[in-house]
This record gives sequence, structure tokens and C-alpha cells, in this order.
Amino acid sequence: MSTNVFNRRWAVLLLEALSRHGVRHVCIAPGSRSTPLTLAAAANRSFICHTHFDERGLGHLALGLAKAAREPVAVIVTSGTAAANLYPSLIEAGLTGERLVFLTADRPPELIDCGANQAIRQHGLYASHPTLHIDLPRPTPDIPASWLASAVDSAMARLRHGALHINCPFAEPLYGGDEQGYADWSAALGDWWQDNRPWLREEDAHLAHSQADWFFWRQKRGVVVAGRMSTEAGAKLAEWAAMLGWPLIGDVQSQTGQPLPCADLWLAQPQAQRILQDAQLVLQFGGSLTGKRLLQWQERCRPEEYWLIDALPGRLDPAQHRGRRIRAEVAQWLALHPAQPRAPWAGELARLADDALDAASAHLVNRFGEAQLAHRLPELLPENGQLFLGNSLVVRLVDALTQLPAGYPVYGNRGASGIDGLISTAAGVQRATARPTLAVVGDLSALYDINALALLRQCSAPTVLLVVNNNGGQIFSLLPTPEADRQRFYCMPQDVEFSHAAAMFRLNYARPENWGQLQQAVEQGWRHGGATLIELQVPPGDGAACLQHLVQQMAVQ
Repeated sequence: MSTNVFNRRWAVLLLEALSRHGVRHVCIAPGSRSTPLTLAAAANRSFICHTHFDERGLGHLALGLAKAAREPVAVIVTSGTAAANLYPSLIEAGLTGERLVFLTADRPPELIDCGANQAIRQHGLYASHPTLHIDLPRPTPDIPASWLASAVDSAMARLRHGALHINCPFAEPLYGGDEQGYADWSAALGDWWQDNRPWLREEDAHLAHSQADWFFWRQKRGVVVAGRMSTEAGAKLAEWAAMLGWPLIGDVQSQTGQPLPCADLWLAQPQAQRILQDAQLVLQFGGSLTGKRLLQWQERCRPEEYWLIDALPGRLDPAQHRGRRIRAEVAQWLALHPAQPRAPWAGELARLADDALDAASAHLVNRFGEAQLAHRLPELLPENGQLFLGNSLVVRLVDALTQLPAGYPVYGNRGASGIDGLISTAAGVQRATARPTLAVVGDLSALYDINALALLRQCSAPTVLLVVNNNGGQIFSLLPTPEADRQRFYCMPQDVEFSHAAAMFRLNYARPENWGQLQQAVEQGWRHGGATLIELQVPPGDGAACLQHLVQQMAVQ
């Protein structure tokens, strides 16, 4: 029997084992060394296969699928730098918790460090960033099928967050041969092939526990800080905090409806700082806070205790507060810690938040640009749809200047907060849910991931990609650097426009020049289906200047 036949047998079992742990989506890049894995995935009817020619974008496509579907997603790439291009998405998943399974094809050991083509050292390629890793041996019938199945089962049972890297060396030949060969090796698993359960079922007794003194703490003056969480958790948390009478400061990804909107503005007010000093307990649910003023207050606050509740491991508190780090799903923890109806103790914060929202409305009413877009973004959201926000200035403006609907799905890559792979991630989010999707990114982010426009050609529901073209990385306009150095080394204006990019990938395109035209272009995008690229060309420093102006205005009130 030839090597290629057993390679295929090995890969079929590997992919089937993954399907028993909820893997439905498999993202595949082209490559020869990964042929056994690719053909095994294509032949498995449990999988929905996605393809992309750019491995960096492919990893982020998988990240978006995992975010929205809340299930593990597999990625198949060939050997060499193809595997290295998955690194950014793997790092992001480790910080935000999405479960990814990276299957990297590899040369066998005898071809490493000897000048063989497309052969790099893939052992430990991703260093400490994967949650788990398996370095598989070269496929051989001397290793029983039960070993491979149980190795995958054990790893997947422990994969509660982040990435599992499975390195898969395959020797040549890779093609041809009798597909029925080595049937006895697979048959050793008996009726497992007709079942739908793992070969080895490991159980993790990770359960949330109630805090025995909660009845005492809920009588205190508390503040709730809401970071990234699911739509269901966000809605429940908003109700829970309201019943307790505790102010809730919600991040743009909290999906709580931000009961106290524009926190990045009103937290600049001395009166708000004085009120919040009286908090005895601060409860933070979820991580990845966005607003600068919120992060500054979070660092300075000194309650009697600070509790941080999130399902991810680790401290997640860069300010190192005294208190409790509770690893639990937000909704699960809330159910174990019922609220007791009480009158609000910091009601004045609601007035300050309303004032901040009114100030933003008054300042931006006739200013067409990215700040107005951020403030009026809820008007553009599709019904029963979802929002994906890019990084840098875009997400900060939305966090500071508007109030998103409670329970409306909001996604982003706020773990490492990079601009790589944002369009690819948005494409994955859309594919996982089949919902109308509005994605907002900056011009440098769009350039960085421009290959991902190919992914938008396959949208299953209307998708609008709104590129805010402020000619460079204008988030750096907020830095106190010399103007000449700021433009050359930080903002790096590119003086581009995106109509030709849209045409190259056959996407609808519009470039509105006022708010009415923008609304019309977005509405047409929802009606026409497919993907529409809308370019918003705005003055370079206007968005950052608007934010600075409003913060200063709030600070002197």
C-alpha cells in the first residue's frame, strides 16, 4: 500500500473526530502538502467548507465564524509561511476566547533543516499563544486509530477558549492510490463510524459557584462595568443592574444598550468622578474596554472590592485591583446572584449622560464626517441585522458618541485591537449568521485586508462595508507628536480611493457626500442584496478633533 492512501485514511479520521466536537465550518487555503486534509474535509458531509487564497484572511474568516456561531471552527493550510500567516488570528482568538482549530500541514522530519522546499520549523511555531497543541507523528498504520481519535478528543474536550494547533506532517506521495486501502485500520474503531459521539468523552467540571456573601454586598453602593459579552448576557445584565439601582457603564461591545451613553464624554466631568468615588463595590463583566476615560477611571477607582466576572482565564485587570477574579459565563453568574430591588444611589449620572448625548447631537448636527457617522450610526443599522466595528478611531468614536440599541449584535476584534483581518472577520460573522451586516472600518484597515473583498462576493444576506477614508491612521492625531513626524511616521496618508477596488471584486460602490446620500446608499445596499462598498471621504483630522472638543466641553461643565 502507498503512503498517499494511508495519509488520506489518517486525515479522514482526524477530520471526523473534529466533527464529533461541534466543528461544522472548515476554512481551506490552497496547497499541495495539505491535500489529505483538504480532500477529507471536502468528502465529509458534516462540514461547510469555505475557501480563500490568503491565509491571513482565512484565519480571520474563521475567527468571525467562531465569534458569531459560538462554536469551534477548523482551518486547513499547507506548510511553510502559509502556516505563519495564521498567527494574527490565533493571537486574537487567544485574547477573546473564540475556539479555532488550526490544522497545519507539514513536511516530515527528514525534510526539515536540510534545504527542502517550503519546509520550515513548525514545531512550536506559535510559541505560547495556542491554548493547546498537538504535534502529530508522521501517519503510520503502526499507530492505532484509537490513539488518533482519543488524542483529538482529549484536546477538544479541554479547548474552552482560544486555539488548538494540530501540526500534521505528511510524506509524499500525496495523490492517487486505492481509496479502499487500509480499511482494516479504520475498521478497528467498529461502530464508532456510525455513531456521532467522540471516541473518548472527557468531562470538565468547570462550574460557576455563588459568592456566599453576595447578600451582604448587594446592599452596598455598586457600579457595574460592562465589557464584551453576548447579546443575551448584555440584556440580562442591564435589567439586573437596574433592579439593584447600580449605574451601568457599558462598552460599545457590551450590548446592554448603554443605559449611560457617551461615557467617554461624561466621565471627563469632575462631578461624575466625585459621585463614583462613593462606590463600595465595582463589578466588571467581560473584558476589552474601549473608552479612554473609562479605562482611566477603572485604573484609579479604589472601591472596597473589585470583582471581575468573565469566562476567560487570567487576571484580565491591568490595574491589579484588590478583590475577586471569578471565571464564569455572565448569564450563569447573574442567575446565581439575584438582584434585590433598590432605589438608584447615583441617579445624577443619568442626567450627565443625557447632557453628553445632547452635546454630541448639537455639535455634530451639521458636520458631515466620521464623528457624525458614529453619532447617527443607529439610524443605518439593518433590521434583524448585526454590526461589525473596526479598530483605531472608528470604534472609539462610536463608543463615545452614540447609544446602540440594547441586544443588537455588535462584533469586533478588540483583543489585540489590530487592524489586520477586519474585513475577513466581518465576512466570517456574516456567513455564520446569514444576517444583514453593516461593517465599518478605516481606510488603512481596508487597505491592509483588501484581499478580503473577494470574501464579500459570497455574502448570504445584504452586506454593507463602510470605509471611512480619512487619509491615514488618524487615531494618531490624538498623540502629542510633532506634526511633520506625525504625518510621515504615524498617520501615513496614502491618498487613495476605493472605487477601483470595488470594481476589481465586482462589488456595488457608492461615495456619498452628505448624510442624505449616505442614508440612501445604505438603504440601497439593504435592498439590492450582495455586498456594497460605501466610501466616506472625510477631512483627515476632523473626527479626532470633534472628540477632543466634546471631551474638553464636558470637562469644564
